[in-house]
Amino acid sequence: MKKNENAAGQSAGKGESVETSMQKLEEMLSKLEDEDTTLEESFKLYGQGMKLVKEINGKMDQAEKQMIILEGDENAGV
Repeated sequence: MKKNENAAGQSAGKGESVETSMQKLEEMLSKLEDEDTTLEESFKLYGQGMKLVKEINGKMDQAEKQMIILEGDENAGV
């Protein structure tokens, strides 16, 4: 495990769980679907959402790599 990550796969710099990030993304999508959201705000939300998607993908990739390592350790002990 890297120094800046905890056991849950959270990055110390980001500080949010995947679940929290997904919830924020859902909120952004709701705002984007709202008819009262201006075009300018929509562009801003879209940009923020794309950054959030990249962060979520990074966290998921890291968790998957950690699972592969753990499974390898279990199989090596057999």
